[in-house]
Amino acid sequence: MSNVEAHPPEVVCGAEGPAAHAIEVVSPRDVPLGGPRAMTVRRTLPQRTRSLIGAWCFLDHYGPDDVSVSGGMDVPPHPHTGLQTASWLFTGEIEHRDSLGVHAMVRPGELNLMTAGRGICHSEVSTPSTTVLHGTQLWIALPEAHRDGPRDFAHYVPDPVRAGRLTARVFLGGLLGSESPVQTATPLLGAELLLPVGASAEFTVEPAFEHGLLVDAGAVDLCGAALERADLGFAAAGRPTLRITNLAEVPARMLLLGGPPFVEEIVMWWNFVGRSHEDIAAYREEWQQHSPRFGAVQGYGGHEPASHASASLDRLPAPPLPHARITPRRNR
Repeated sequence: MSNVEAHPPEVVCGAEGPAAHAIEVVSPRDVPLGGPRAMTVRRTLPQRTRSLIGAWCFLDHYGPDDVSVSGGMDVPPHPHTGLQTASWLFTGEIEHRDSLGVHAMVRPGELNLMTAGRGICHSEVSTPSTTVLHGTQLWIALPEAHRDGPRDFAHYVPDPVRAGRLTARVFLGGLLGSESPVQTATPLLGAELLLPVGASAEFTVEPAFEHGLLVDAGAVDLCGAALERADLGFAAAGRPTLRITNLAEVPARMLLLGGPPFVEEIVMWWNFVGRSHEDIAAYREEWQQHSPRFGAVQGYGGHEPASHASASLDRLPAPPLPHARITPRRNR
């Protein structure tokens, strides 16, 4: 997914200092994507209080969204650098096309992981059969050794695994004895969790990882901290187990993300991840000049070629750069 904010902030992310053992609760901010029928997403990462969880650097949570009202998702070709996009849906279907030549569908319970590396562009359009769109879009920062690597794409459908009353679909990394075969540049965990009404679950996690738990449905207690729907609970590295209790009168659905603290500083602006303001400015100029760095998407048509606003675009233009130069903060 593109970040289509008209004036996206430039965000400098770095490793944080040691956190207390208490769970940090991060609430989302609403961000409208697009024009008068904009689909609003709940952006949890990055925030002023929390910019990264492992290498996870961006988290948009959206829906359930009535496509007849919002118009659904229609994002023309747009660029990425230095990151991977992980798409995970709960309801609906999205058509993906990219400059690697991949044409794929994003469906509930199926991981689509696109690697931008040095540069890629792609489009995303919810399908005509979709009536309700509901899911997440995540970005993963690539470390220095991989950020200028080749484009890639992976698709994986994890089988559910159960431990007591907890059900998990592990799409990246390992949890509850389930291991994803999808390779990542840094160790990561990504899993959808389901917990029925009144249930609790305590399970082992990698203690070197920091973890984030996004509540999609219901309300839960995470290691003593109450999380409402759309909240993200952050647990610093050092915990060998996590305990979750469903506090709601409906089944709880959550997304668990994890990874070792990402020690490199990164600069994020619009759809780019780099290491400096100069990186970002160069990427923007190359996109505007149709550089072969990003390639081209074939077959994008949008929803309504005759009337839909974004369908008249064959690619998203980059917003203007911010007037101020952002100086990277130092790791504490």
